[in-house]
Amino acid sequence: MKKKILLIAGGYSNEREISLLTAKSVYSELKKNKKYNLKIIEPDGKFVKKLRLYKPDIVLNLLHGRYGEDGYIQTILESEKIKYTHSGVMSSSIAIDKELSKKLFIKNKILTPKYIKFKFKKNIKKKNIINYTKKKLGFPVVIKPINEGSSVHVYICNKSNFIKNLFKLKNYGEVLIEKFIPGREIQVAILGRKKLGAIELKPKRKFYDYEAKYNPKAKTEHIIPVKLSKKNYNKVTSLALKTHNLLKCRGVTRSDFRFFKNKFYLLEINTQPGMTSLSLVPEIAKFKGIKFIQLIEKIIKDASINK
Repeated sequence: MKKKILLIAGGYSNEREISLLTAKSVYSELKKNKKYNLKIIEPDGKFVKKLRLYKPDIVLNLLHGRYGEDGYIQTILESEKIKYTHSGVMSSSIAIDKELSKKLFIKNKILTPKYIKFKFKKNIKKKNIINYTKKKLGFPVVIKPINEGSSVHVYICNKSNFIKNLFKLKNYGEVLIEKFIPGREIQVAILGRKKLGAIELKPKRKFYDYEAKYNPKAKTEHIIPVKLSKKNYNKVTSLALKTHNLLKCRGVTRSDFRFFKNKFYLLEINTQPGMTSLSLVPEIAKFKGIKFIQLIEKIIKDASINK
């Protein structure tokens, strides 16, 4: 009997289009295998009704950003007692919250850039914001929403363009302002509870932002194998595994690091990394001899509830 796999994608976040691209890639690969009964749906007002009608054996969660990787959709699937892929409710909600996850990193002695949380208030003096940020962090800084993924609305700022970029994010109500760490961008993938591997990125843009991740014209250079000493390679992959286990993640995660002055700074952990043709996890897996279909099936095999 064919296993019923329900792919959920799209959604309402700023990463909707990437989620749909991921679903298209994954669906095309799984379709080659005749042992699956596949269906793609978007979460909407009739989502629970659709779940109950289709009665899937497993939900393959391919959503990104809010509602998809923040514990919301996971809570619904838990309540319906349907097995689903990737991390559970608590792991997802902590990982997407950049402030909460950074507090956890610091508590567990995982090096991460210094930060402050900024709340937009009426009549706040811009000069005071600049002075306070300079005192606490210095410039340049990185401004980012607290609960977004794929580097959506992330800005690297110096003193001259700081206020302009900061107020672009006013609708969020509050944001994270983080000390900018220069250096090399190293991404590490974990699959299950094992190290999958690492890759280095050299973006033609300022950093590995949304465009660099998903626009082929951005021409980000991917370097694999990563040119690190054996000791440093083991260190960064061990840090990623430690973070994965600390948050009690499951399935696949990707941790983003900066390597500067022989130190690894953890920027964030992604519990729903992309699976498009430009995505890093499939590329790392391929380098390790794992085909795309094998990677997807490993993620499906890890599906569960109550985690």
